Amino acid sequence: MEINVLTTEQEKLIISSKYTSLRLANRQMNIITKALTALVLASNVAYAEPKIDWKTTELPGKNSLRGSAIHGNSLWVTGSKNGVFRSTDQGKTWVDVSVKAKIITDFRDIELFDENTAIVMGVGSGEESMLYKTVDGGKTWQLLLANADKTGFFDSIDFWDNKRGLLLGDPVDGYYVVKKTVDGGKSWKRIGKNKLPTLQKNESAFAASGNTLIVGQKGKAYITTGGFAASVYISMDWGETWRRETVPLHNKTQTSGGYGLALNAKQQLFVIGGDYLARDGEYVNIAARVHNKWLIPNNDNKGLRSAMSCIKNVCIDTGKEYSGISIDDGANWKVLSKSGYYTLTSDDTVFLGAGHDGRIGVGRIILK
Repeated sequence: MEINVLTTEQEKLIISSKYTSLRLANRQMNIITKALTALVLASNVAYAEPKIDWKTTELPGKNSLRGSAIHGNSLWVTGSKNGVFRSTDQGKTWVDVSVKAKIITDFRDIELFDENTAIVMGVGSGEESMLYKTVDGGKTWQLLLANADKTGFFDSIDFWDNKRGLLLGDPVDGYYVVKKTVDGGKSWKRIGKNKLPTLQKNESAFAASGNTLIVGQKGKAYITTGGFAASVYISMDWGETWRRETVPLHNKTQTSGGYGLALNAKQQLFVIGGDYLARDGEYVNIAARVHNKWLIPNNDNKGLRSAMSCIKNVCIDTGKEYSGISIDDGANWKVLSKSGYYTLTSDDTVFLGAGHDGRIGVGRIILK
């Protein structure tokens, strides 16, 4: 797979159409590129800088929050200590609708089907990994799936619709656990070893923000992994078969690599990451896949990124210590804040971020 670097020419927001040869040595990754391909990531429209009205709050329980979802006026965040919290007033107040269960887990992902129906995913070894479902806004919860593998560890879930979805878990028996449901989570089948790429040496997946696995349009699905083998797995057939592509992210340690995935408004794939043991490090922390080639966007931001989300042309990526913003679909980035969140999601007008110590941010975008 050719790795190409995305550049800008002065103030223009388009990529040059000329093919040139260049050599780029990244201080952390020592990546050498052999060609600059003419691939357009940004539009030639000059976008106006948006205004985002952020309101922040902290939950009294100081939960570590790593799952987030929006559906209409219903905002949800999930996290440690079986924590699930819901707001129906644009984030002004939050109601504790946590799962009451004997096993205490960390709910690091959530899938929201309507304002009242949600599935939350717990992480941890063995029985700590589980799925619970509510159909009444969190008043009651039903155990949907309990992890039967003592060495298993759930990482992420995502759904195309209210029936078809996928679950990603750490390797069991030498290959990643990828499970598929076609009945809304009532039953799951594991995708066979022969349908997945061979596990790489020192490869691992992270349950950082509920975005390690995402689905796209027309049956597409994506997984990102890390360790010394930063990769993206791609499926074009509703998760039935997968192939691997190496991505140009930081991959020098066992805790480096891809921490999250996102799609912009053009359905272009982004992988974000870094190293949680070097959250403020300087390394390649974002890459974009355009026309089947991986590009490094124009991005001087440093530090680990674990989530990204877009509203039209405006994209935000974030991690515990840094956040960045792009107004051209992810082609060019600048610093938004020297603080951030573990998880981030959005709908047509609102960004919802959540992170450490019960910290929640709701950003309403005003496009000029």
